[in-house]
Amino acid sequence: MAKKILSSKLKHIKLLLLDVDGVMTDGGVYYGESGEELKKFNIQDGYGIVRLQQVGVAVGIITGRVSKIVQRRAEELGIKEVHQNLENKLEAYERIKTKMNLNNSEIGYIGDDTPDLPVLQIVGFSAAPANGLDNVRKFVDYVCKRRGGEGAVREVIELILGSKRHGRS
Repeated sequence: MAKKILSSKLKHIKLLLLDVDGVMTDGGVYYGESGEELKKFNIQDGYGIVRLQQVGVAVGIITGRVSKIVQRRAEELGIKEVHQNLENKLEAYERIKTKMNLNNSEIGYIGDDTPDLPVLQIVGFSAAPANGLDNVRKFVDYVCKRRGGEGAVREVIELILGSKRHGRS
């Protein structure tokens, strides 16, 4: 996508929605000795999420799995919209959009797998990590240089922040 068109889409974003496994994490499922599930989140992604919210862009999570770890990470980062255990991510997307009184062009989404496609295809800006599935990467506005759980979220956040800085001049 041409840089000018991409920047135009990004400067209108008021909400960035994120998938978790494969986007905020590396997509691995780790189990501890006692059977507890573990996830690795990227600190740079987290700092970017906090910064994005500080400039007035809300952040939310829509994930197909359910995990107390995701809820805890969301609370640490000040993310209020957390929707877990969803087969149909589009339903959660529509609820969030209505609740926040936004239109599609004001929402961005980062997803990596087939269940993310219905949302990725209607948002104002869509992205996938470098390791997203081929059938997802071919439909998004932007494919990250970084992989999920390794800074892909921060990469998109920096693009959004950059578009907003340049949009003021």
